[in-house]
Amino acid sequence: MSTSGNNVVPLPGVHVRANVRRPALDPERAAALRDALRGLRHEIEEWFEPAPDVAGSRRDEAFDWMQLFDELRHRLGTLGMIERSGEVDEFGLDAVALLRARTLLDFLVDRYWRVDLHGEESLPEHGPVLFVANRSGLLPWDGLAFAHRFLRVRPQWPRTRFLVADWLITLPFAQPTLARLGGVRACRENTDRLLSRGKSVLAFPEGVKGAAKVFRERYRLQRFGRGGAVRAAIENRVPLVPVGIVGAEEAHPVLVKSRTGGRLLGIPFVPITPTFPLLGPLGAVPLPTKWSIEVGEPLALDEVGPEASEDELLVSRLNEELRDRIRDLVSQGLSRRESVWG
Repeated sequence: MSTSGNNVVPLPGVHVRANVRRPALDPERAAALRDALRGLRHEIEEWFEPAPDVAGSRRDEAFDWMQLFDELRHRLGTLGMIERSGEVDEFGLDAVALLRARTLLDFLVDRYWRVDLHGEESLPEHGPVLFVANRSGLLPWDGLAFAHRFLRVRPQWPRTRFLVADWLITLPFAQPTLARLGGVRACRENTDRLLSRGKSVLAFPEGVKGAAKVFRERYRLQRFGRGGAVRAAIENRVPLVPVGIVGAEEAHPVLVKSRTGGRLLGIPFVPITPTFPLLGPLGAVPLPTKWSIEVGEPLALDEVGPEASEDELLVSRLNEELRDRIRDLVSQGLSRRESVWG
């Protein structure tokens, strides 16, 4: 590395960024500094040198203090940031975190829930796509499992992002964890930004009403609101694809809802399930139900212009059609499995 005509040799173990200019160091002073560091290392080696035994020979096994010294020096030099990922996008998805979670996600998808995916052949070869699915439970296991399973049939697509309700994002530690794994706060602005950047999105128009269903009301679709998903697909010129997810609602069967406890914690309600709060934190572990994901044909939006998003009658009709298709896909998924457990 040459600076102002002087050749400066980097010190051992010191990492210098190529695009960062550092002040030039006089060669004589650099040599003196290297000699001083070598002397310090030699003194440390003498301080921690293993004492000879009775026969005058050294002990074969001794703690490597110099390795510890080098490791600490390296950690201090990087301020402990060496494990952090540099591949984090603007929505917080962390490539390193996904890689570390891959073993667990593979286990959940392949062995624990045994997720089957049907109907992917009806999808276009290229994205992005706006998926719309039924909401299944308070925790976003459905979005996480769909994104991981779908990546296998479209490995060339960017990982599908799943939308997460506001109340869940505000819970301690939830937002950074979900963001690293592909979760994004549910709002129209985020949906538009993701689609415009070529990333597919999984939305849940039922919202909290769908997540708050008790066990006896499972798989009964709630209202889809005012057609936000339909408008997003029309304005962004992307396919609108219905998805039916079966199995996730039994993974956390809600028997009773405690709204008083929910108000105290700042969430819609506290769910009472067969395992929570009886088993404490272990009650958050989902049950090993059998899952089926049904992907339907995209809605016909090819001949609909962006201005159609202002047509309330058209949006309402498409919204109801989308809901009917998802209900049919859920019924189809229920008919595929022999029981809740497979």
